[in-house]
Amino acid sequence: MTCAGEAQSAPRCPSTVTAGEQRAMLLTDDGVSVEARYEPSPRVGTEPSDHLALVVGHGFSGALERPALRRVALAFHQRTAVITFSFRGHGRSGGRSTVGDREVLDLAAAVRWARRLGHRRVATVGFSMGGSVVIRQAALYRKAEEPAGSPDGAAPDAVVAVSSPARWYYRGTAPMRRLHWAITRPTGRLVSRYGLRTRIDPRGWAVDPLSPVAAAPLIAPTPLLIVHGDRDPYFPLDHPRMLASAADPAASELWIEPGYGHAETAASPDLLTRIADWAAAHA
Repeated sequence: MTCAGEAQSAPRCPSTVTAGEQRAMLLTDDGVSVEARYEPSPRVGTEPSDHLALVVGHGFSGALERPALRRVALAFHQRTAVITFSFRGHGRSGGRSTVGDREVLDLAAAVRWARRLGHRRVATVGFSMGGSVVIRQAALYRKAEEPAGSPDGAAPDAVVAVSSPARWYYRGTAPMRRLHWAITRPTGRLVSRYGLRTRIDPRGWAVDPLSPVAAAPLIAPTPLLIVHGDRDPYFPLDHPRMLASAADPAASELWIEPGYGHAETAASPDLLTRIADWAAAHA
């Protein structure tokens, strides 16, 4: 077994943890090591090719072993195989966070790993920052542009964006104003590093990356599900509605969830089950 984008010098890639479960340090196209974990389908005795793999991208300040992401992974694993990983600058992954820009390379490496593990169907599921990443990654890595039957392609077969922003630089809520302080100020980055265990690239963006709302119409015909809570304290409902309006209506759905807050921390078991079932039906 090899890791996506594996360099010959990469020594830790991958190792078996338990029967079927694997951990890996994936190497991205720009040379960043990304910590990842694979949990195979609970259906014993079947091949990976028979099952969907859900590749999960966490929100800002999340990580592979954080309780909220583990809870998501356990819920999804009741249905199918799951890959979780820490974005750059988070957890034991290398590099520094670019807050949604170069994280598409981290996600691409994880999708390629799912393909190399034998999964013919791969869906990406992202929360908050991870939601913006799965939208952008699907737009930048399109199946139509990959060779037919590519064994290690990075294009997903379905995309689920949960609690995603639609546009950059949003400061309309108190949590987002605090987040921008953490990202843009030296003191904020210090607090983020030691308080949130998240290392942020101090250089910022030289050029604004493709925004989620600009990326949404580029995803079709790949199915896209946009999920958002009507009590999200970070991004109000104009964000998911902007994404849904920009996406191809023939290939997208919008779920506005009553009472739901923000991202993986607030996601109920029922919502996670419905997301996994939607991905299985559409990937």
